[in-house]
Amino acid sequence: MASSKIGGYRLEHDSMGELRVPADALWGAQTQRAVQNFPVSGVPMPREFIRALGLVKAAAAQVNGGLGLLGKGDAALIRAAALEVAQGFHDAQFPIDVFQTGSGTSSNMNANEVIATLASRAGSGKRKTARAIHANDHVNLGQSSNDVIPSAIRVSAQLACVETLLPALVHLRTTVDRRARELAKVVKTGRTHLMDAMPLTFGQEFGAWASQLVSAQARIDDALKRLRRLPIGGTAIGTGINADRRFGKAMAKALTELSGVRFDSATDKFEGLAAQDDAVELSGQLSALAVALMKIANDLRWMNSGPLAGLGEIELPALQPGSSIMPGKVNPVIPESVAMVCAQVMGHHTAITIAGQSGNFQLNVMLPLIAHDLLDSIRLLANAMRLLADSAIAGLRAREAHVREALDRNPILVTALNPLIGYEKAAAIAKQAYKEGRPILEVAVEATGLPEKQLRGLLDPGALTRGGIHGGGGAGG
Repeated sequence: MASSKIGGYRLEHDSMGELRVPADALWGAQTQRAVQNFPVSGVPMPREFIRALGLVKAAAAQVNGGLGLLGKGDAALIRAAALEVAQGFHDAQFPIDVFQTGSGTSSNMNANEVIATLASRAGSGKRKTARAIHANDHVNLGQSSNDVIPSAIRVSAQLACVETLLPALVHLRTTVDRRARELAKVVKTGRTHLMDAMPLTFGQEFGAWASQLVSAQARIDDALKRLRRLPIGGTAIGTGINADRRFGKAMAKALTELSGVRFDSATDKFEGLAAQDDAVELSGQLSALAVALMKIANDLRWMNSGPLAGLGEIELPALQPGSSIMPGKVNPVIPESVAMVCAQVMGHHTAITIAGQSGNFQLNVMLPLIAHDLLDSIRLLANAMRLLADSAIAGLRAREAHVREALDRNPILVTALNPLIGYEKAAAIAKQAYKEGRPILEVAVEATGLPEKQLRGLLDPGALTRGGIHGGGGAGG
């Protein structure tokens, strides 16, 4: 690839001819063609993906140098330049739109060209020319866009999950667990179908959320076992043409060392190029996590509703005025934000599912979309979980007096009398208590003839949260 400068541009040449590239750009002709061909969204590939591309190119230079396929001097220059890319020093040099060629070839060549330029400049003092390192022949040695991009998707998503998503998930679960312990003895009215049901404690309610998060973490951990299998070394279609047979395993080892996160060489490189099922699987688990977070966020919104005309069971931290016209109004803004994140993640999963089935024969052709949406889901969920933990759940307050007042008037407590007086009579007592607006204990004393002491034991909300059949002491207990 040759070039010559004219004004604010330089002329670059590739196999398709000549075109102008901004003089200060580190990229070359193939990147410039992609910039011109895809003015679609204005959204470039994610930082996490560019990092992964840099790591893949650094590992490739290291491996090729170790195998004697690349001179040690060139390998060192390419590796150093690629690590600069991985560290984010040159993100502005990756302008290609997400909605580009479906293989991601443009992004692979973008990385190859930028790294070749950086490496050539670094080695210019030792060479006759500043462009001695070639984007294809040296930086892309033993690789194809068709195995680099699927591998970069897996590397970027794996690192994003391990470094940001899972720590945020653990933080949220730990926060929920702590609040569950703190509120373990506060009894409240349970609800099914949004209607009054048997009592439970805040600890039990929060504990269910924590268990959802534990399950979500287990599912994500399991999906990551398959995501870490890299098809690098499969090159164009999976056969490994133009790559040393040792390249794939050596790449997995080098990437593990560079990132500190485990990667394996995929046994079947054809699968890793043609199908993105493991990325779809991870996206599905992220969608399941979004389902759990949506439930938690909406439970918080309901429990916080009112405070006078709603449930008013908790008081979330007041973070900002809730209305431009109604003074004093405060809204549950954090759960609302989290719910929107969840909706976006569910939408991403639909897009990733469609993209995942867009593999024809030996190659998937919606790889950039998978990369963008998967990484966006991971980033959004990680941020939302920390926000939910720190700005909502950590500081919420249970309105115990209000909760107790509603609990005492809950006619569904009569369920505990079923074993003694039967379902029909218990139902009549519940309906009478509700109709007359009286405590269930008061009506039960009149209707059953059972001693008040025994009924108090049977209808004790705290005892009812422990399940089973409660005698409650006294005659007939």
